[in-house]
Amino acid sequence: MMKLRTLALLVSVAFLAGAALAHGDKKHVVGTVEKTSADSVTVKIADGTSVEVKLVATTTYISRNGNVDKPAKASDLLVGDRVVIHATPKGDTLEAAEVRFSAPGTAAAGAASKPKS
Repeated sequence: MMKLRTLALLVSVAFLAGAALAHGDKKHVVGTVEKTSADSVTVKIADGTSVEVKLVATTTYISRNGNVDKPAKASDLLVGDRVVIHATPKGDTLEAAEVRFSAPGTAAAGAASKPKS
């Protein structure tokens, strides 16, 4: 029984280490779009602060509607949308590699909607 627990612990640690390394140096910005422009998006995060993320030519956009992801473009991103941005730190700024978003009231950028009680 002890060997099984040890093995389970080692497998768990291996999965967590793999997940941590999979994102490399990317940062996640999760929240609600406050402002958009041609070259940046400002996101209000959970603690109430705002984070500006630069949009670059290589940024990819994915729109989520229900459980369906579709390719999108920067102009589809609207104030009030929920976002998950994978961004690369570049000095004091963040550059978006990928922007996943959904309109308010839909399954938020990769997370399932909570059931109503």
